[in-house]
Amino acid sequence: MIKKHEIYKKDKWNMMTVEVQGKYIILREISDQWGEESHTFLSRPALMQWAQNRFPKEDYAGREEEWHDIMNAFKQV
Repeated sequence: MIKKHEIYKKDKWNMMTVEVQGKYIILREISDQWGEESHTFLSRPALMQWAQNRFPKEDYAGREEEWHDIMNAFKQV
């Protein structure tokens, strides 16, 4: 069974989803800048480590709520 989580979706060109397939966690990021990128993780801690590097809290100064929403979405996975 595949469990799919939407991390965020601004429009059909800027979104991120995470699928849990057995022991694999597959993250797909679609952006209008880079196209589609896919990352595979073997554990939730590895996913969270990547998420914290990908979304540094400093980049969200003044938009802390948006950062917390993204991190909470990752924690739901």
